[in-house]
Amino acid sequence: MAFFFLLFLTALIPASTHAEWPPSPGYWPSTRFRPMSFYQGYKNLWGYSHQRVDQNALTIWLDSTSGSGFKSVKPFRSGYFGASIKLQPGYTAGVITAFYLSNNEAHPGFHDEVDIEFLGTTFGKPYTLQTNVYIRGSGDGNIIGREMKFHLWFDPTQNFHHYAILWSPKEIIFLVDDVPIRRYPRKSAATFPLRPMWVYGSIWDASSWATEDGKYKADYRYQPFVAQYTNFKAGGCSAYSPAWCHPLSASPFKSGGLTRQQYRAMRWVQTRHMVYNYCMDSKRDHSLTPECWHRK
Repeated sequence: MAFFFLLFLTALIPASTHAEWPPSPGYWPSTRFRPMSFYQGYKNLWGYSHQRVDQNALTIWLDSTSGSGFKSVKPFRSGYFGASIKLQPGYTAGVITAFYLSNNEAHPGFHDEVDIEFLGTTFGKPYTLQTNVYIRGSGDGNIIGREMKFHLWFDPTQNFHHYAILWSPKEIIFLVDDVPIRRYPRKSAATFPLRPMWVYGSIWDASSWATEDGKYKADYRYQPFVAQYTNFKAGGCSAYSPAWCHPLSASPFKSGGLTRQQYRAMRWVQTRHMVYNYCMDSKRDHSLTPECWHRK
């Protein structure tokens, strides 16, 4: 009887407590920047009444009346952009919590975007972290998504974890706690964002697609849906920097790229925790995504 009781208790423990952690990347880009307060680099964009700053930590929330969003005070043409984020547990289907780069306001209908998005979930299921890159497009008919999705090796509702985008003229690298999870190289000017972008964060209702392609919607019986951001870090070349400005690399190499140790950590994540890769989707028209033709 004691044995079965022990098995029952084990089943109640969240899977994330037993999860393996990725090998050390050996290099930590986030340590190159000092944390800054929210108001040092950002401002409210919308939903001011659904936003609170307390001791350098930002809380934003969504309810049936509004969500909330924020924006960097200046645009960048390259750089490192990160924040430590903690998500809400429980039922969050249909809700998107995001940290991303975009120039949609400067180029409506023809914008670039680089996304870290947490897709809300239902009870007992993990959050999905979606990374995405858009190039000069907007709207359902024109935009070409380049989605890669992951189930993380930890529970993102239990503690703050650091999520970052490193955007250089050569590549985009997505990082979680300084572990590279995705590298998007510049293959051509047609498949890479080159125009200045601002940094954004938001929480909003995307019930039409966010959770299992819209199967589960936002349920406002569980409102408010809350996201917390802190440990903001940003640096690089703003749109106003001189032409000789060079962004921080994601590796010790001045020329950019990842070390063997970083590649090893990234392969570990992609092998064990990636749940979708647009380049491997046979339903996609890959004539529109030439970067998938010769994948390394």
